[in-house]
Amino acid sequence: MIRRHSLLTSTPKQLSLLFVSHMHSTLVTPSPKQVSQTHQTFKPSFTPSFPFSRHRVNTLHTGSTVEQIEVDEIVEVDVWMKMQDEARLDVTVEPILSSYYNTFILSHESLQTALANHLAVKLSSPSLPSTTLHDLFVAVLETDQAVMDAVKSDLRAVKERDPACISHVHCFLNFKGFLACQAHRVAHKLWLQGREILAVMIQNRVSEVFAVDIHPGAKIGSGILLDHATGIVVGETAVIGNNVSILHSVTLGGTGKVSGDRHPKIGDGVLIGAGTCILGNIKVGDGAKIGAGSVVIKDVPPRTTVVGNPAKLVGGKNNPVKLDKIPSFTMDHTSHISDFYDYCV
Repeated sequence: MIRRHSLLTSTPKQLSLLFVSHMHSTLVTPSPKQVSQTHQTFKPSFTPSFPFSRHRVNTLHTGSTVEQIEVDEIVEVDVWMKMQDEARLDVTVEPILSSYYNTFILSHESLQTALANHLAVKLSSPSLPSTTLHDLFVAVLETDQAVMDAVKSDLRAVKERDPACISHVHCFLNFKGFLACQAHRVAHKLWLQGREILAVMIQNRVSEVFAVDIHPGAKIGSGILLDHATGIVVGETAVIGNNVSILHSVTLGGTGKVSGDRHPKIGDGVLIGAGTCILGNIKVGDGAKIGAGSVVIKDVPPRTTVVGNPAKLVGGKNNPVKLDKIPSFTMDHTSHISDFYDYCV
């Protein structure tokens, strides 16, 4: 099945997209339904490039005039159908896995039931049977389209940004960062419904099984990549925007015993390197990049890079280097390295 999408009111063959100065209205994002109403408290000042364009432009507009570009017609193949095709191909290559793929992919009629089953099996325990968890997960996934839109966006994000990802079905079956994120989406929905005991139970099982500890109160956008994911900790009042890439051993935490809104707010298109600690109710601006091992305790301006402990702006506070590409898409951890390292090991 092929579904054709258009941006703005353009012709079927070409799309005119406007890049406006000061980070306003770069490329149009997918349908608003892709972002849950729970994420609306933190709105980006720019929207990353549309993730399915044939000639994707992963840039942040920095000029003072309006620039017009042409993009080919956008074609999206349904992710679930693509996953089934990938599963059939994998089975022909490795027939020994036919039962495994049938159990988790090919025997299901929808992505919702497949994901509910997979998470239920992964997170079950002797005292918490998979059937109970399956009913809990499927009830959310089959009734909340915003959650499922985010699930599909996450699948595409991992496939596009992680060079280790072989296919969408490979991500679905084997990437614990993706699975932990989807379990959190269900837990967050339960949290908002006042079913806090169930939400915290899911958080606990995800922490035990996947080594990812995301409080069910945390708000997470779509198009998220949790790369490797081991050791990620996200606090209750943290907010993560859309199209964010986070590596392992990252902490979005508080600074002490202060209650209330006490955790970081991460903008759209941000890249957070491995081993980073971002602490307190601070804001990391859209399109910023946090170097590996950094400790961030102050606001980070949009489109800048910070590194070190304590983190400092590359280029200096008065004239920081401005990024012209969306770092969460490029996954580039070493650009402008000469600006903060004057030697080579």
